[in-house]
Amino acid sequence: MFDKVTLKLNVDPYILGALKEDITSEDVSTNSVMPKFQLGEVDLICKQDGVICGLQVFSRVFELLDENTTTQLFVNDGDKVTKGMLLAKVTGDIRVLLCGERTALNYLQRMSGIATYTNSIVQLLEGTAIQLLDTRKTTPNNRIFEKYAVKVGGGNNHRYNLTDGVLLKDNHIGAAGGVKEAVAMAKAYASFVRKIEVEVETLDMVKEAVEAGADIIMLDNMSHDMMKEAIDIIDGRAQVEVSGNVTKENIAKLSNLSVDFVSSGALTHSAPIMDISLKNLHPIS
Repeated sequence: MFDKVTLKLNVDPYILGALKEDITSEDVSTNSVMPKFQLGEVDLICKQDGVICGLQVFSRVFELLDENTTTQLFVNDGDKVTKGMLLAKVTGDIRVLLCGERTALNYLQRMSGIATYTNSIVQLLEGTAIQLLDTRKTTPNNRIFEKYAVKVGGGNNHRYNLTDGVLLKDNHIGAAGGVKEAVAMAKAYASFVRKIEVEVETLDMVKEAVEAGADIIMLDNMSHDMMKEAIDIIDGRAQVEVSGNVTKENIAKLSNLSVDFVSSGALTHSAPIMDISLKNLHPIS
């Protein structure tokens, strides 16, 4: 859950931006049928099984439009929900309920979809010591929501952004002139509290990364047999991350490897939305 400070400083501006995108000057449809205030209530209905996520953001959309809007929640983020379940009731000015509906649902459906997809992969890794990580392959201006959804689904966050840590990828290594050079330069520049991770694609690069003193070695797009060889070379001298086209369909093949982390961009860029609707809007006195 977002604390009050995070909500106001880092979440509200994005929600307001989304509302401005959807309402240039007015909601013409709503103003046509509801020209003045009328208190109303609408049901939030789950239309498929999954893990719910984003309820706080959902309710915040309506609150930013009108602080008198209230949301009665019957579930919490992280709960397993089923088709047909009543998740919440929203009460307020019908005009607010109508013009905030799509933005609120967009957040809730997207975040719940990510949480659901993440949870399905976490279950495939049960019984192992592997931690599932997300990546920076997120929707622009939605990272805070998508990475939160990964956590709710049982996954873990990799770097939030480029300031968080050192990850030397192929182009960084090319710019530096090699793995050893890149690691040495990173150690000289970055604070000692930051770990240095190196992305490698060959066994020679693995050896160089180990010799250079990398803290984490990311095995990128390697075959299963090649990963086994790489892990033997590393021999516990660095933590090991596996990355590269990891999805729900192939992650089980990695469960027998002695690796610390598996990162998957699919958690945020390929998760389907969860089907959720606002239904039964009606006036109340």
